[in-house]
Amino acid sequence: KKVFEEPQNSENATIFVLIHKMDLIQDPQQRKKVFEEREAAVLSRSQGLKTKCFGTSIWDETLYKAWSAIVYSLIPDMEVLENNLNEFCRICDADEIVLFERATFLVISHATHKSHRDVHRFEKISNIIKQFKLSCSKSMAQFQAMEVSNNNFIAFVDLFTANTYIMVILSDSSIYPAVVKHNIAAAKKHFKSSLVL
Repeated sequence: KKVFEEPQNSENATIFVLIHKMDLIQDPQQRKKVFEEREAAVLSRSQGLKTKCFGTSIWDETLYKAWSAIVYSLIPDMEVLENNLNEFCRICDADEIVLFERATFLVISHATHKSHRDVHRFEKISNIIKQFKLSCSKSMAQFQAMEVSNNNFIAFVDLFTANTYIMVILSDSSIYPAVVKHNIAAAKKHFKSSLVL
């Protein structure tokens, strides 16, 4: 309640409210109804301030999606960033390019040129990489980049800017990994000037 009483900073600020433990409500219709009631209660107290509510749980992807949406909203000139990612995806002939925040591995943005069945892939990839980074730190190694491949795809994850990692996924086996790595290195210079986090 206090946060809505005395807005002291930017009147253009957004207040994010995470309504937790939504998993305790088993029935999806009831969960939606409860969320809408709680959201209405928050919005009725917001005094016209821009407010965004998320129904979350630690047991599913909702918490990850909420934090990713919050990070996404903090990036200035997101349209320019997304256009640049789409162009980079086209240049690399990649299926998908994903930009992650460095510390949390939350998705900042992505460009997808080939559809995927798994709508939770970003959360899964984020968790895999975070676990790998943790393993690296336990063995006194520092994670910077990785390459994963099988018969269907090759994925490159690399430190991109001071605050981001990039993942480039390709299914075209005729593209040499060295070319992709070169393109990532070349793109770092371009994105470094436009991506300030």
